[in-house]
Amino acid sequence: MYDIIIENGQIVDGSGEAAFQADLGIKDGKISSIGHLTGQEAQERIDAAGLVVTPGFVDIHCHSDAVLFKTPREQSKILQGVTTETIGNCGLSAAPVALPTLDLLQKYTSSIFADGEMPWSWKTTGEFLECIEKRQTISNVAALVGHGTVRIAVMGFDDRTPDAAEMAQMKQLVSESLSEGAFGLSSGLIYPPGLFSQTPEMVELCRIVAAADGLYATHMRNEGDRVIDSVQETIHVALEAGVSVEISHHKAAGPQNWGKVNQTLQLMTDASAQGLNIHCDVYPYTASSTVLGTVLPPWMQAGGSDLLLQRLRDPANRARIKKEFEAGIPGWDRFVTGANWDCIMIASCGINHDCEGKTLAALAADRKQEPAEALFDFMLEEQGNALMLAFLMCEEDVSTILRHPLSMVGSDAIPSVGKPHPRFFGTFPRVLRKYVREEKLLTLPEAVLKMSSLPAKKLGLRDRGMIRIGMAADIAVFDAAVVADRSQYSDPCQYSTGMDAVLVNGRVAVRKGQFTGVLAGQVLRK
Repeated sequence: MYDIIIENGQIVDGSGEAAFQADLGIKDGKISSIGHLTGQEAQERIDAAGLVVTPGFVDIHCHSDAVLFKTPREQSKILQGVTTETIGNCGLSAAPVALPTLDLLQKYTSSIFADGEMPWSWKTTGEFLECIEKRQTISNVAALVGHGTVRIAVMGFDDRTPDAAEMAQMKQLVSESLSEGAFGLSSGLIYPPGLFSQTPEMVELCRIVAAADGLYATHMRNEGDRVIDSVQETIHVALEAGVSVEISHHKAAGPQNWGKVNQTLQLMTDASAQGLNIHCDVYPYTASSTVLGTVLPPWMQAGGSDLLLQRLRDPANRARIKKEFEAGIPGWDRFVTGANWDCIMIASCGINHDCEGKTLAALAADRKQEPAEALFDFMLEEQGNALMLAFLMCEEDVSTILRHPLSMVGSDAIPSVGKPHPRFFGTFPRVLRKYVREEKLLTLPEAVLKMSSLPAKKLGLRDRGMIRIGMAADIAVFDAAVVADRSQYSDPCQYSTGMDAVLVNGRVAVRKGQFTGVLAGQVLRK
């Protein structure tokens, strides 16, 4: 007897090949049969007539580290068909930690990790993963170790090159995290303290990752004017270290850079042809989202959040920043140019909730201040803890990256209150609605591959991401003609619709479009 039979569905198996009709027999959390199972006994039958049956989606890039501890359970991902989430991205992971610098890490990650109930009761990556296991999860969890977190543990927010002892310490922490189950190393080279690192540091750490057959996922040093240089640096690091590499949320920010993705994708294609295991992930939106303090220049970031706020009170520093907004600094990935205040929107904050959803231009008008001064005052009021949206990308570039064979879908979703980026609620159904059903940029099998087997393979998940006998029964069942995102920038907190059923490790987490309350997710270890 099977535990569950999913019958009469059109199976899109994650391989990229065309759909076929068959039933799935599921037993003990695994796919045990694919074929015609009429008359076979099962404890539960799911009728998928008129529906598509696919592998559960693997979110290769997200920031759900803290939401795993939130009460009540957050349903947005499971209602998108996501059955595995990859946390610890952009150089920011919750572990490992060192007690002397824990306060620095907590303050710096308070915006990213705000929407949760993080107990911070661990020191190592292994202890962090055990804490998640005790808590239980809706979806599976795969963790990366963050370069920024490791650097904070060893060096705090010092703007300098590590000495030999510090480098050895960082390598040890990365090695331990990998041995305890992390799937690889992530970096955030526009964020402190990652932005203080140099290329040789990343090569050395990535050699540790390569030795463990892990993944290097990088938020590159620059996604704007120097995006091509940054891709070249990424390829150099990966080739020198011999590591599998993923460029996180690939884009070209700023109108002056639109179209450069054709060159960056060609660089990736050429590197792949030479044998480098290189991919990128992309989300289907033209706005990014990150910590508001990222708009400030690198010298403001040294020493951590408290020193940043202290510097922000100094009129001389404010005057300098205004000049640098307009003129830039060599190598700095500049969000604000002094002329694009209407492109930066406040997404989430802790005090001035009436400002959520307002651009910096609107904030300045409301306060009758020049935009830079309004920004500085707002950051002080919020103690630096705020998230923003940055409308700096173009639709043509998003489509170009999405249809490229080396790209995967990742939400980059940051759970937060206020007016968070719609990608937290709608990434995967948006691909199915907009880019498959409406625009026909991708076929359904191509989209499913980019959302299941390709990211699973990139992570090194051998038993997930495809519908094959013996694979874990992570399954999504949906109506391809109906599934849709509902989240909008103006009203983001809207769950997607159209997922009829979602199974995680053979248990039904979504039935008839509703979360069942089942916590069947597993902490996956490399």
